[in-house]
Amino acid sequence: MILFILPLFSGGGAERVALNLLAELHNRGHLVGIIVFDKNGPLLSMVPNNVQIYNLNTGSLKNSVVPLVRKIRQLSPKVVFSTFGYINVALLAIGWLLPAKTKIWVREANLPSISLNNNRYPKLTPLLYRLLYRYADKVICTSKIMKNEFVSDFSVPESSIEILPNPVDIDFIRSSMLPIRRFDYGGICYIASGRLTFQKGFDRLLKWFSILDDKRSTLTILGDGNLKNELMRETELLNLQKRVRFVGFCDNPWQWYAGADVFLLPSRWEGMPNSVLEALVCGTSVIATEESGGIKEIVEKSKNNSIIVAINPQQFIHYMKKLKIKNRAFRSNSLLPEKYRKENVISIVERWINELK
Repeated sequence: MILFILPLFSGGGAERVALNLLAELHNRGHLVGIIVFDKNGPLLSMVPNNVQIYNLNTGSLKNSVVPLVRKIRQLSPKVVFSTFGYINVALLAIGWLLPAKTKIWVREANLPSISLNNNRYPKLTPLLYRLLYRYADKVICTSKIMKNEFVSDFSVPESSIEILPNPVDIDFIRSSMLPIRRFDYGGICYIASGRLTFQKGFDRLLKWFSILDDKRSTLTILGDGNLKNELMRETELLNLQKRVRFVGFCDNPWQWYAGADVFLLPSRWEGMPNSVLEALVCGTSVIATEESGGIKEIVEKSKNNSIIVAINPQQFIHYMKKLKIKNRAFRSNSLLPEKYRKENVISIVERWINELK
């Protein structure tokens, strides 16, 4: 069994990656299961009907350690797979209590050099990473930049690090993105998507958007989070309430991505954001901040110069101002490099599994 561990089925990118891997491995005949601390969340529907969900019903990690050890010992899986840093640390700390045959694979979703400094415990967490990540059977990174950080900053053996692109279901997205949705007053239609948290930088995006000269331009923001009310108040203070729309969590964001002229990523830190990859699948170009992690690595391989990385806020605003309404013909083609295609990514994971036999 390949046993995935998630806190709950919330709508974030890390959860989507894990659940895409789980579903595709299941479709290819592998025995998979998933442990959650809470069974709630909008992504529950991504779990195939006949995949076993082990709900610890504990709500948080601090209440989950003992039942987590018991469940893993009971199931005795080949691999436990986690993609949240705090769960990764816990798994590695209790690794000596797990079955000897069970391999621990930890995936990192964000660049540690930035994300750990913004962690609740900015001194303790990097120390735990240095002490524990070296004992993982695999440390799965989303980019070469991330891999280099783990080697140089956390003394993780290079032999235990793998780079795995985020799996993107290109065919499904392309078949789901029509008819397009567009918030349009006759100007540029900007789109942004993600959890409404400090990390994602929507607070600063609102300020940048307010500076634009074209008052016909619009901004659509997809996603929910603990800063939603604060961001809506900021929208009113900037007198943007007629030009900024908060859509909330969206089951089909791809219609919005396809309808927009450009996708904006104002994040303060990232690993490899799924929303950017999916926007490219929809034929929509991207403007991203320099802190956006491994996205820099796909700039050269992306098609039609479809990604611009801005080195500071002034440059981000400059690129926003230079935009023109998107040529609709681009929507007939995906702009994403093929290495992110779900089938290619799953084949890499299957090779790792076969090496265990």
